[in-house]
Amino acid sequence: MKNNPLNQLMNPKSIATVGAGNNPSKMGTLHALSILKGGFQGKFYPLHRNETHVLGHTAYKSAEELPEVPELVMLIVPTEHVLQLLEDFGRIGTKHAIIVSAGFRETGTEGRKKEEQLKEITARYGIRFLGPNCIGMINSQKALNTTVMPGTGKPGKLGIASQSGTYITQTLSYLKKKGIHFSKAISVGNEVDIDIIDALEYLGEDEQTKAIALYIEGIRDGQRFIEVARKVTRHKPVIAQYVGGSGAGARAGMSHTGSMAGPDFLYEGIFRQAGIIRVGSVEDLYGHGWTLATQPALQGNRVAVVTNSGGPGTAISDTCEKNGLEVPQFSEKLQAEIRKHIQSHASSANPVDLTFHLDAQVLTNVIPKLIMESGEVDGIVLHGGMSHGFMKDIYPHLRELLGGITMEQFLALYQSDLTETVSLPQKYAKPLIASSFFGREDNYTTAYLDNEISVFDAPEKAARAMAALYKYQSLRNRKESVPAVLPAQVEQAADIIRNAITGGQKNLDEHQSKQLLAAYGIPVTKEERASGEDAAVRAAASIGYPVVLKGLSADIAHKTEKGLVHLNLKTEEEVRQAWLAITDTAEGGTDVLVSEMIGGNRELMAGMVRYPGFGPCIMFGLGGIYTEAIRDVTFRAAPLGETEAEEMVADIRGKKILGAFRGMPAVELSALTGLLQKLSFIGVLHPEIAEIDINPLIISGSKPVAVDALVVLSQPEKKVDA
Repeated sequence: MKNNPLNQLMNPKSIATVGAGNNPSKMGTLHALSILKGGFQGKFYPLHRNETHVLGHTAYKSAEELPEVPELVMLIVPTEHVLQLLEDFGRIGTKHAIIVSAGFRETGTEGRKKEEQLKEITARYGIRFLGPNCIGMINSQKALNTTVMPGTGKPGKLGIASQSGTYITQTLSYLKKKGIHFSKAISVGNEVDIDIIDALEYLGEDEQTKAIALYIEGIRDGQRFIEVARKVTRHKPVIAQYVGGSGAGARAGMSHTGSMAGPDFLYEGIFRQAGIIRVGSVEDLYGHGWTLATQPALQGNRVAVVTNSGGPGTAISDTCEKNGLEVPQFSEKLQAEIRKHIQSHASSANPVDLTFHLDAQVLTNVIPKLIMESGEVDGIVLHGGMSHGFMKDIYPHLRELLGGITMEQFLALYQSDLTETVSLPQKYAKPLIASSFFGREDNYTTAYLDNEISVFDAPEKAARAMAALYKYQSLRNRKESVPAVLPAQVEQAADIIRNAITGGQKNLDEHQSKQLLAAYGIPVTKEERASGEDAAVRAAASIGYPVVLKGLSADIAHKTEKGLVHLNLKTEEEVRQAWLAITDTAEGGTDVLVSEMIGGNRELMAGMVRYPGFGPCIMFGLGGIYTEAIRDVTFRAAPLGETEAEEMVADIRGKKILGAFRGMPAVELSALTGLLQKLSFIGVLHPEIAEIDINPLIISGSKPVAVDALVVLSQPEKKVDA
């Protein structure tokens, strides 16, 4: 971490601000107030052209007038002043900056030009910086907050790096109520210099940070992202929300593979490849992230459910099981111990349902303690721990019956020492996650939150947080991936590509595509190209009936829907009829491909597509004519190691068909994973290829065979005038 620019940027001994004044409606003033009121112990130097003092501190008119070189400068000024100010601070020797100012590439062509100038100036002076168009950062360990909002006031354990400034500043009040406190928070903005990968690397090595949350809108250096994330997730959980996966963000491709390589599918696979847990909302990003940062590791998948009501208990149990957790029935011995403390009609089996038992200590302390001591589960999800919140709600109905005592007197009747209750997770090294419909108005919720026990406002949310602990433990325990060793480029394959490009082809035809795949050891059908009816008959006789006839043209990507594929031809006459049908259908005529008829009821799909920032990516999933309707696919960045290929195969929802299924033998998984690896090597070794589509990939007996294939060649980028 010594070489990571954030190491120094997050720990400045002195800060200069440009844009802060005495006007509380100015953004720069709010940033400065967060620094000063948040407890920063270093020196603070405001620059202002008109004011002599800013927020009680001597103000300076220029960088040259400062009494010392500030270690960090913050710029919250109009865009047109940024470049000159960086020149000024670069000349005096400042090496770190936070550029809050917007108005760069996000505004269009002129903004991109300014961004290039920004790069040139900072490179010349060796300035490392966050932004532009960011909101600052927080280092709670040093009581340093450079954002516009007051911090939570307490050092935390959850680190966050965000491509949206909102999620590290506007949410601070919300997080404080939830008992969530950042260790470090980094807004990366436009990522002109320091990016979210640098932030991930920094947080991965930061001892204060126990879990990392990432808010991602896009990754530009996918290979480095995977490399860094893999290192971090071996010892620290990383959780991410990705929001660029809508149809608007997806790129259309020519092959099935390209059309299905939308960012969402791609990032889902990349996160799995990197060991990152994905969430679907910013609420889960914080809630699950905080749970991962604060709770003991879940050592297995056995979960106890303890509740004061049947409905929440059922919801928790259902959600747990849907997420791979087990809710086992307790032993008779443990149930007997539990029954000593509950009413006769209550359930002791798991879930433990106290059915509106008013002694909250039994629900929150006595029974959880018995369960943790038993060793029969690995964690507890608890719903309904409450006291004062409930009492406040029912007090108006009870006041007369209780002789008119005050609310304070009423609550005093239900005072409890919750010290032992909140210490259970750390004492027994087992996670405890709570849900309650009461917030901080309840003393139990407050005690849990203030002692780093997550409280969710719905039972299912608590169960999903426990599932996040299980996901991370599963990732920690998975087989370590050994980096792939690339083979040498096969000259035969290179010749096929070179000749096609020379001939002006945009794609390889099916026969060329399969020859290329076969050159790398990918199994393909036995086949011959035929230029006429008699040649097709001879080829069929040579291959052996039954056969398949296909129209063969590099310009026809999907032949089935165009009537250019004829299957299971068993006689010479059928071959002749198929040939005539194909030549009638194909405009201008076409050669045909005569291929052996491969039997098999299991159709898969494999492919390669290049995606900006990630290079060649491999896809695997269920195939056939319903590929795009089913969309059961997974992605990984190439090249694939053996473990990565195995994980791809295990990813798809329909993986059960790969085992022994309805009289069919189990698929030879080593052959399938080997095929995916070889496909990934082709993508790396041949940058001239834009996409590869193998569909269907039929399981013949127990082995995969590429029955149809399309290779799309990269096209030169068209120059666009700025």
